[in-house]
Amino acid sequence: MTDVVMPQMGESIVEGTLTKWLKKPGDKVERDEPLFEISTDKVDTEIPSPAAGTLGELLVQEGQTVQVNAVVARINENGSAAAPPPPAQKAAAPPAPAPAAPAAPVVEAKPAAVPVPPPSAPVSAPAAQEPAGPLSPLVRRMARENNIDLSTVKGTGAGGRITKEDLEGVINRPQALATAAPPVQAPAAVVPAAPIGKAQPTARARIEPMSNMRIKIAEHMVMSKRVSAHVTTVHRVDMTRVAKMRARHKDDFQARYGMSLTFLPFVARATVEALSSFPIVNASVDGTNIIYHNEINLGIAVALENGLIVPVIRNADEKNVLGLQRSIVDLASRARARQLKPDEIQGGTFSITNFGSFGSVFATPIINQPQIAILGVGTVEKVPVVVDDAIAIRSQCYLALTFDHRLIDGALGDQFTGKVKSVLENWSEEVL
Repeated sequence: MTDVVMPQMGESIVEGTLTKWLKKPGDKVERDEPLFEISTDKVDTEIPSPAAGTLGELLVQEGQTVQVNAVVARINENGSAAAPPPPAQKAAAPPAPAPAAPAAPVVEAKPAAVPVPPPSAPVSAPAAQEPAGPLSPLVRRMARENNIDLSTVKGTGAGGRITKEDLEGVINRPQALATAAPPVQAPAAVVPAAPIGKAQPTARARIEPMSNMRIKIAEHMVMSKRVSAHVTTVHRVDMTRVAKMRARHKDDFQARYGMSLTFLPFVARATVEALSSFPIVNASVDGTNIIYHNEINLGIAVALENGLIVPVIRNADEKNVLGLQRSIVDLASRARARQLKPDEIQGGTFSITNFGSFGSVFATPIINQPQIAILGVGTVEKVPVVVDDAIAIRSQCYLALTFDHRLIDGALGDQFTGKVKSVLENWSEEVL
């Protein structure tokens, strides 16, 4: 038997949602064949089978969120069809613990009729158990926003860990009571009582739940704004030299390598030089310590149909424009095909987002934690400018650097962006 586990898709990821099984128990699977799909705040992708054989029992159902490294299924490597029967036996076993689950509510129900002192003692007991399992950022946020004391919540996750479902049960419990009470007094009051804090569909609007990926992205963005002191500085860059070099080589580049030559690899190359000159921008914060990364691993934001992902170009300082363009095209195409590997979306030390590809002039990007800065690239366009007291047409764009003011001051942020600007405006490196 081979255990199939929930992979860790990023340094800060502690859980993932299994969104879809691509195989059924008893199906034959080959090693590296797509087995199931998961969704986290960093990726929405397919996970390959770790071994060849027959898929046995499924321990996690679709839509369930579990901790990383938790076993989600098992594969019989002998290929025997005898794998499916064990699930039936194991499925019969849970009914024994099942009564234990109802037993807990019965115990909780009794304290309501028993003297008040007994309940107070059990309430304090869970407080000692709360640190027993790791708490995800989502659980902490839900508890904070709904004023829930985590010491009073009984975790049903692995090792007694509190899950999102546990908190949802606590949140919905008082609503259910409130909904049940009004009908006794005045049935009309039931309608306004149930939808408190929730939008209701109307003839002019429809309501759809967010996708798992959208929820995770939202949580990650809010967390980043809460953790880092965001400041954005914007520099205007003359891209004329780069534009002329790109124009000279783009046809040959397309013919030789089968891909377009864009402005992004030029910006990435200039960014790598700036990171080498200002290593603190390639760092991260750990409490009161600064972690200086010895590698420059460049994250490139890729827009997906239903979200955003940031695959990483490792050792970007060892690549020229051709190598960077190749990596960007490869990672972007595989990201959209949901074929990225776990290690291709983690370990980034600095990120670039190219909102200019959609025509945006400039924006203020949000830092991709645990990094401390991100560079936004606006669209490159020809504009009239003053050069040596004369009007000239130049190709220009805006670079927006958002940095964490906890570690980077404004002067340093401007010096870093100024270095990127200088490399681009005085471009001399050959493309091919």
